[in-house]
Amino acid sequence: MSKLKVCCFGLSLDGYGAGPDQSLENPLGVGAMALHEWFFPTRTFQSMVLSKDGGTTGPDDDFARAGFENVGAWILGRNMFGPVRGDWPDDTWKGWWGDCPPYHTDVFVLTHYPRAPVVMEGGTTFHFVTEGIETALGRARDAAQGKDIRVGGGVATIRQFLAAGLIDEMHLVLSPCLLGTGESLFAGLDMAALGYRVKSSASTDAATHIRIDRGN
Repeated sequence: MSKLKVCCFGLSLDGYGAGPDQSLENPLGVGAMALHEWFFPTRTFQSMVLSKDGGTTGPDDDFARAGFENVGAWILGRNMFGPVRGDWPDDTWKGWWGDCPPYHTDVFVLTHYPRAPVVMEGGTTFHFVTEGIETALGRARDAAQGKDIRVGGGVATIRQFLAAGLIDEMHLVLSPCLLGTGESLFAGLDMAALGYRVKSSASTDAATHIRIDRGN
């Protein structure tokens, strides 16, 4: 059976998964690019996101590559798709990633405002779901056809799925930086009471990789 997973999700030492004031200039919020400094040099980032050759190999790249394996569908929050707020003014905005996004599957975007699906190059189609996380998950399971579903973020979306006890596995990446403010992933969530446990951790020169799953 497919699993609902969070992979390669960056956190600061003070627990923030995004910075404040998301904009075109700061797509992850002010200061939050530092959360992903471990990821940018990897061969996986260079090939999957930038469509370039080269990049570093080793443990960080191993974790990054594993995050894309056996993924049959994605779920994103509205803010993860872009900085547009409120009703869609037109169909101009089609995501941060250009004509060929790195998903190559169906992607279900949570929003309060309906929009027709957006078909992109490389097999990515963005579907806009207004009925909430349960509906998005059901549609993603159908699309994934037995493969796993990856929740890409942002913070508010992951928190909703965690609070509902729906996420099966998480791979968090603790980066050596402090944001001071932004969106806190775990504030108000009792992860132990929700049944989650730390499965493993591994440190590299760039970050600490932590795996969390639902304990029995």
